[in-house]
Amino acid sequence: MSTVLSSDLNGKVCAITGGAGVIGQALVKGLASAGVKTAVLDIDLAAAEKLSAEVKSSLGIDAIGVKADVLDLQSMRAAKQVINDRLGPIDLLINGAGGNSPKATTKAEFLTSDLVGKEDQTFFGLDIEGFRRVFDLNFLGTLVPTMALTVDMVQRRRGAVLNVSSMNSFRPLTKIPAYSAAKASINNFTQWLAVHFAKVDVRVNAIAPGFFLTQQNRFLMIDEKTGKPTARGEKILNGTPMGRYGEPEELVGTTLYLLSDASKFVTGIIIPVDGGFSAYSGV
Repeated sequence: MSTVLSSDLNGKVCAITGGAGVIGQALVKGLASAGVKTAVLDIDLAAAEKLSAEVKSSLGIDAIGVKADVLDLQSMRAAKQVINDRLGPIDLLINGAGGNSPKATTKAEFLTSDLVGKEDQTFFGLDIEGFRRVFDLNFLGTLVPTMALTVDMVQRRRGAVLNVSSMNSFRPLTKIPAYSAAKASINNFTQWLAVHFAKVDVRVNAIAPGFFLTQQNRFLMIDEKTGKPTARGEKILNGTPMGRYGEPEELVGTTLYLLSDASKFVTGIIIPVDGGFSAYSGV
């Protein structure tokens, strides 16, 4: 990582929600490589503590695991107190918690004439509670931690927030309306909050990953029986000019750029990290 990014991030404190997930783990290790002291916030405390212990042991950088529910404001405020007590004031926030659910996913891509009346396979068969859960986890799971964890930044008049959006926010994909809508709301919120916080020098940006294999989307992209791409997975790979899924570590560079002073005059943007997916029409 470049000296420019590493030097001004060294010693800062970052809270990252969903930190024990596949993408979260890569970002936590990337932050530590830049000297950032990291609080790994996750609903799974054991996983968060395991990751933080690995980081501290291998890189010698302070890291702690903190149990937190991104949908519970009091839980997030309690997490903030733990972070303040053990690491100090929070300089940076990554809202990484999110995901999709089979309950908010249609079985069919298109409502064709032969599926009329077969509600279980189309939009009409979506589980409302499943839809609400996905929307809450992604949107409120960004809003609530931000309310609790940016207080230090605003009071000290410096800091940066990074939200994790998705390419679905720009180009909604078939089958997953809840996830697409929720990520679109994160883009809007990112821009709104960037303006709201601009006068106190707290920047707010987002990254929009393309296709990375995670625990939440693997069921859509990999056939569990064969281990090969599903038909949908093949379409994704064919629609990505680089012809592969992204590696979580490939999100680190853009993340550090948006958190560091290298992007000091950048706020309210959403950067795709997608192997060219957003630039390709399929032809």
